[in-house]
Amino acid sequence: MRGTFLLGLALVAAPLAAQTTTAAYRVGVVSESGDIITWLRPEGSTLVVDKVVPVGVMPADIDGPHNITVSADQRWYYVSIAHGTPYGTLWRFDASNDTLAGRAQLEFFPTTISVSPDGEFAFVANSDFHGDHPRVNSISAVYTPDMMKITEIPACDMPHGVKVNHAGTAVWASCMHSDELLQIDAATFDITRRAKTGSGMAMPAAAGAHAGMNHGAPATAPAPAAAPPVDNECAPTFVSVSRDDRTLYVACNHKGTLQVWDAESLTMRAEIAVGAGAYNVEPSPDGRFVVVTNKKAQSASVVDARTLKELARVPTTKKIVHGVAFSPDSRYAYVTQESIGADPGAVDVIDLTTLTKVSTTPLPAQPTGIAILKR
Repeated sequence: MRGTFLLGLALVAAPLAAQTTTAAYRVGVVSESGDIITWLRPEGSTLVVDKVVPVGVMPADIDGPHNITVSADQRWYYVSIAHGTPYGTLWRFDASNDTLAGRAQLEFFPTTISVSPDGEFAFVANSDFHGDHPRVNSISAVYTPDMMKITEIPACDMPHGVKVNHAGTAVWASCMHSDELLQIDAATFDITRRAKTGSGMAMPAAAGAHAGMNHGAPATAPAPAAAPPVDNECAPTFVSVSRDDRTLYVACNHKGTLQVWDAESLTMRAEIAVGAGAYNVEPSPDGRFVVVTNKKAQSASVVDARTLKELARVPTTKKIVHGVAFSPDSRYAYVTQESIGADPGAVDVIDLTTLTKVSTTPLPAQPTGIAILKR
């Protein structure tokens, strides 16, 4: 059944690829319930299937690719595989030919990936959706040239979002269950600061700063942030960083808000109401917009990055909204939506000049993570 499904997709993709010229970029989407990566080719305001890459090592079970990201030099892309025996893994692919270049074992249910600007390290949040909580989950640090896991950083309860800043000096992580925002030193792997994003569960007492491998840093508890906790539970699912590294964007899944933080002082500057179940958040490449996917509201919120006002809440084709990525020219936002049963998921295209949905492409098997590969 699985082989027939993949063969069918490949046969559809082949003639499509032959009919058009090579586009300047591709859109990659992982399907968590189908163990595939689908590469889509933009044709104006629409997307068409270019090719399908199978992943996974357990033919009788679903391995569950959750997230995908591309290195800054566009030579490699990385996929987090959520399930394993029992641990998840990080896969590295050669972007020129989609061949597997290496794998690294991670921890329980790895989700979001972020790669340092120099491409040397990948940081992966291990969310452990199915374990007992509260507990301390880790963020994996992987040396990508050899796909060697350097360390597991004891972080917080259910880290889900992770993002390296553009300078390559800091790793930011959002923690759903302990309701926190963490700063990790990218050189030492030490947790240097924590801030509460809401009044959710406290961090288990066993967590503290992490002594990086052979760095000799003391394992003392980091100093609390100067800002007091904000009211109500946030349950931050994702964190992103502005192009100048000065601003952090945090999606509050429980509150349905977008929090905007000052990265230097680690204090919250604003909180904007978006849709229910705010899930992923990304600023556009030109810095004009911030898009939040609303997982429980069948929509994506477009926020003006300067005024911090919601400009539009664009309805999506499918109910369970997940990830977002942008065309390199910031014209389009691409939004993934998960499948429900036999009903396929989709990628919607939002035109940011009109703030409207202009097309949709159905994709099977629970499409989740999305990334752009510039070619």
